[in-house]
Amino acid sequence: MELSLLFSQLLPLTSHPFFFAVSIVLILIVRLQRRGRWRPRDCPVDLNGKTAIVTGANTGIGRYIAQDLAQRNARVILACRSLERGGRAEREIRRRTGNNNVHLRILDTSSMESVRKFVEQIKKEEKQLDILVNNAAASGLKEIITSEGLELSIATNYLGPFLLTNLLLDLMKCSQSARIVNVSSTNHRRGKIDFRHFKGENLPRFQADAMYNNTKLMNVLFTRELCNQLHQTGVTVNAVHPGVVRTEIMKNHNLFLRIIFNLIGIFFFKSAEEGAVSTIYCAVSKELEGVSGKYIDSDCSVTLPSPTAQDQALAQKLWDISESLTGLDKRTTGESS
Repeated sequence: MELSLLFSQLLPLTSHPFFFAVSIVLILIVRLQRRGRWRPRDCPVDLNGKTAIVTGANTGIGRYIAQDLAQRNARVILACRSLERGGRAEREIRRRTGNNNVHLRILDTSSMESVRKFVEQIKKEEKQLDILVNNAAASGLKEIITSEGLELSIATNYLGPFLLTNLLLDLMKCSQSARIVNVSSTNHRRGKIDFRHFKGENLPRFQADAMYNNTKLMNVLFTRELCNQLHQTGVTVNAVHPGVVRTEIMKNHNLFLRIIFNLIGIFFFKSAEEGAVSTIYCAVSKELEGVSGKYIDSDCSVTLPSPTAQDQALAQKLWDISESLTGLDKRTTGESS
């Protein structure tokens, strides 16, 4: 269901005399359901000597993921577009955790050139990579074709992370047990794959949410095929749904939708800190050691993704087209070793 349709159905209910009571009951149910779930503070895993990269780490769940990894003594690289906002996050995470081994590096996942420059710098600085969290994403983006000829939403949310991950595989294979976490969404269940979209052709008319959903389906299909290619390498990859979270994900939508989303979110949606939990679970928990190719729900449980996301032939076709569009040279990914 599109967000605008959801809100149009919810708004009339506010005039009902029992709306307030029902809201309180629902809030209590949501809060009670969150109890007893996996909690980062109860996980004793220490990451001293390990290196992690978190994309989109300057805000939202990305910042809390990076903060948790830093709290566990990891060397954490904040991969962010903005020098100013990324710098603030770097200073804040260092202050809160006491870990000065937190470093900002500039990355714009919508640009394949930026991805390649970022990887080039990382390979000069790092000997291995233990955790990669592909968190950065955006919804509500305008219909724009990038200078590299790619549709902006697909480039930002999928093709950039696809290229980034492949180019970092050499470093990850140097780790004894590395983990890749692709932040997807339950919205992938409403996603569709139309390969004409990649270059901006046949786009849904004024349906920015539809493009977001499509890219989240791509994330899960990518996870599936990457798992097959990483068999017996010591590197695992899983996709995760963080839940419905109050973050800046709506910043590109119109003001009315942002206001309604935030008002409803105060009562029913997760905070950014709560939304980071399932991704942290994928990145550090002992329960997922050696587990790969799975879709993890917001309650930290393995669940089946949509039937389309389980289509192996589609996953392979998506991979092949993504290689072509990103100019990925297999000799640079470590696949020949």
